[in-house]
Amino acid sequence: MQCKNHPNRRAEHFCAGCGIPLCSDCSEEAKSGQFYCFQCAMLTSVSAVGTTIKDKRVKAAEKKEKEEEKKKWTPFRYFVLISGVLILVMWGVILFGGQQAPGGSVDFDSQPRLMLFMVDSAIKRYAHYQADQYPANLSDLIPNYLRLADKDLPHLQKLAYGRDPAVGYRLSYVRPKPGENIVITAKGIKYESS
Repeated sequence: MQCKNHPNRRAEHFCAGCGIPLCSDCSEEAKSGQFYCFQCAMLTSVSAVGTTIKDKRVKAAEKKEKEEEKKKWTPFRYFVLISGVLILVMWGVILFGGQQAPGGSVDFDSQPRLMLFMVDSAIKRYAHYQADQYPANLSDLIPNYLRLADKDLPHLQKLAYGRDPAVGYRLSYVRPKPGENIVITAKGIKYESS
């Protein structure tokens, strides 16, 4: 059989693509043992390159999908985000929020009972932190348990205080107004006649 392109040469191979007879000059060996004519060799190489490009595109798309999957929000990520926001809000409230202390001062002359009950509350705090022991005198309360401005310290002189083994302590006015003799003890409040 003769080569299709060179009729005066003998065919040594057949094209694996189209099956035409080819001489050694016209045949292209793409893989070992597979020979192609020029056109089929071109088509095979182009389709192989196309397949390779297509494979690369598919692999790139799969890789991109995996990366996007990793970026998806999981419940743990939501938990971390919400926890972080709550912590920031709490710190903001602690540092910048909250209520300001009331301004101004108290007039103990017009509200003498207020001083009496403030001191009683301070005595109870003292006893709580001092293993149920009551102070020896009212000056032991200042400044840890009772905070008063220097101008309000003389109001403590208007109160009578003493430890009492029967009721713990007794707190009252030194000079009560008629009908207003209040005696505060660890067991409660009593109204006594002067």
